[in-house]
Amino acid sequence: MTKKTVLVVEDEPTLVMGLQDVLEFEGYDVVVAPTGREGVSLANLRKPDVVLLDLMLPDINGYQVCEEIRRRDPFMPIIMLTARSQEADKVRGLDAGADDYVTKPFSIAELTARIRAIVRRASRLPDATPEFIEIGNAKVDVTAQTVERAGTVHRLSYYEIELLRLLHERRATPVARDDILTRVWGLEATPSNRTVDNFIVKLRRKIEDSPEKPEHILTVYGFGYKLV
Repeated sequence: MTKKTVLVVEDEPTLVMGLQDVLEFEGYDVVVAPTGREGVSLANLRKPDVVLLDLMLPDINGYQVCEEIRRRDPFMPIIMLTARSQEADKVRGLDAGADDYVTKPFSIAELTARIRAIVRRASRLPDATPEFIEIGNAKVDVTAQTVERAGTVHRLSYYEIELLRLLHERRATPVARDDILTRVWGLEATPSNRTVDNFIVKLRRKIEDSPEKPEHILTVYGFGYKLV
């Protein structure tokens, strides 16, 4: 089996050494870029299976790197590493094109679980026949990983597609946040984990006519979400 390649775009030497040791032990080939521009170049040259992208870099920031990678490859899996805990920063990273994020200091076990999950989903072969989900005025092409609404087409990440799949499978039925986190990300829920909520915000912007007053991806307060 061919080894999967992880591109680490990070300028902190101690963290880079630790990540390299862990990921190589897990069986990945690791490529390192200490600057954002080198990261963009290596992403284009090496076509890694996943990118670990630090937000704070010495030349250009992680948002810019993410956007540049996205312009060249809409589907390359990107996990953003950030020391910032504010929800707005995480949502901005997702809006820039990141598929997921991990806040420093992070658990190595959690990070490797996220990498395994995103690589596994990215490795799936697309179905021969296009699969569509219609949600209100939005039409989701599951195979192409896009959504079209009001004449505008948006790219959907692996996790957005999996989240929509799960909600669609259980449509009109509330789905617990903990269940979503386990089924979609393969992670155990923690009180501070806002991953699901941030992805719901991102999906609403692409699918709902009025994201502030959603009609289809609804919050079930104190529990989770449901699709109607």
